[in-house]
Amino acid sequence: MKHGKKYVDAAKAVDRMKLYDSSEALDLVQKTATAKFDETVEVHVKLGVDGRHADQQVRGAIVLPNGTGKSVRVLAICKGDALKAAEAAGADYVGNDEYIQKIQSEGWMDFDVLITTPDMMGMVGRLGKILGPRGLMPNPKAGTVTPDIARAIKEAKAGKIEYRLDKTNIIHCPIGKVSFGTDKLLENFNALLGAINKAKPAAAKGQYIRSCVVSSTMGVGVKINPSKATM
Repeated sequence: MKHGKKYVDAAKAVDRMKLYDSSEALDLVQKTATAKFDETVEVHVKLGVDGRHADQQVRGAIVLPNGTGKSVRVLAICKGDALKAAEAAGADYVGNDEYIQKIQSEGWMDFDVLITTPDMMGMVGRLGKILGPRGLMPNPKAGTVTPDIARAIKEAKAGKIEYRLDKTNIIHCPIGKVSFGTDKLLENFNALLGAINKAKPAAAKGQYIRSCVVSSTMGVGVKINPSKATM
């Protein structure tokens, strides 16, 4: 893949062979972010597990201390008293049958998070083939299937992110914007890594965090020393 001059120049500031400590790595990510927009800072963590086995799955959610810097559009599918609670909590879209139909028949996807109550999962479950591949299917482990829908909506708006393994046993997560500065990014980074460490499966053997890389949307990947990524 051919990179532009700005990327190539920025890459010269990063030693590809070095394993940085997290603070220094995040500092470098900001200095080498050259896009004209406020780039998202992302973390990529490769784990020493085999996600094909149920007892080695790593998945959960966490509210980042400083949010993600992104405006989150929430769809709440619920009924009864939960409808008013969802509206009061700030959900962008609130309803039930009409939104399920809209997603099924029109392919409507103008939301970032879908939150629902357990009594609606029978209906929401029909959307699995549409929402699943996009990572939008509600899940109790991620806190998006819950009787306390108001709290879930407020957390999603505050910067709650879900972390889960991809097929190559890597977790990819945003931890904020370049404009946040090192201190806020480091706080978010430590919160995410702390959650991933707590989620370590009992069946995981050997080194748990194999590698950790941080980068901005258009920027250079900076490697973090795995032993220093668990602080």
